[in-house]
Amino acid sequence: METIQNTLYVVLIAWGVVTAVLVIALIYRGTLETREEDQIFLDAAGESMASEQRAIVARIQKLSKPITALVVLSGLLLVLTAGLWLWEKLQSF
Repeated sequence: METIQNTLYVVLIAWGVVTAVLVIALIYRGTLETREEDQIFLDAAGESMASEQRAIVARIQKLSKPITALVVLSGLLLVLTAGLWLWEKLQSF
C-alpha cells in the first residue's frame, strides 16, 4: 500500500513539473505571437522588419512539436495518476 502511495506522489510531482513547463512554453509562444504581424507592407527599407518576422514565425513553428509532446505527456501522467489513485482505493476497499 505504501509503495502505491509513494509512486502516486512521484507521478503527481512529475505531472506538476511537466505541466508547469507546458504552461511556460505556452506563455512564451503567446508572447511571440503578439509580436507577429498578420500583414506587412514592405518597401526596400523594411527588409529588417521582414527578417525579424521570419525569425518570430520560425520560433513559433519550432515550439509546436515540444508543446504537443508536453501536452501528450501531461495527459498521460494525469491518466496514470488517476489509475494509480483508483487502484489504491480499490485495494483498500
